[in-house]
Amino acid sequence: MPATGTYRRRTSSSLTRRLIAVGTGAAALMLPLIGAHAASAAPTQTVAAAPAAAYTNDLDGWIKKSLAVMAEHGIPGSYDGIHRNVMRESSGNPLAINNWDSNAAAGTPSKGLLQIIDPTFRAYHVPGTAMDSYDPVANITAACNYAADKYGSIDNVNSAY
Repeated sequence: MPATGTYRRRTSSSLTRRLIAVGTGAAALMLPLIGAHAASAAPTQTVAAAPAAAYTNDLDGWIKKSLAVMAEHGIPGSYDGIHRNVMRESSGNPLAINNWDSNAAAGTPSKGLLQIIDPTFRAYHVPGTAMDSYDPVANITAACNYAADKYGSIDNVNSAY
């Protein structure tokens, strides 16, 4: 006998679906612990950790890695905003140095992909990155941290800053 009526799928928010997925994953992780006392003779299995994201050693990879660090620290910015500013400031050369402007004349030349001076780099350095203003990821991340503090985001920077 065919069913009468109509099937209505309950709607749920994306948050609800994510919580269900997380809860299901947590339950699956707990199963070996719950059943461990009953199956002590069973062989143990080692679960390999997910590999860390691999980034290419070029401008694309440096920006993506910097965006990952920025996300961990709540620093706003987008790939396009970073790329646009890098191309204007250094043409993508991580070893670029400006030896002719007022900063250089004062003894603190602008360096790296986003042409940041050492005092600003130290003040806005983000933990987890190198303490070297020529390091591409450290340079991008510190400069984006500075831009976020001064302009809201690197995306709001459209000229020398």
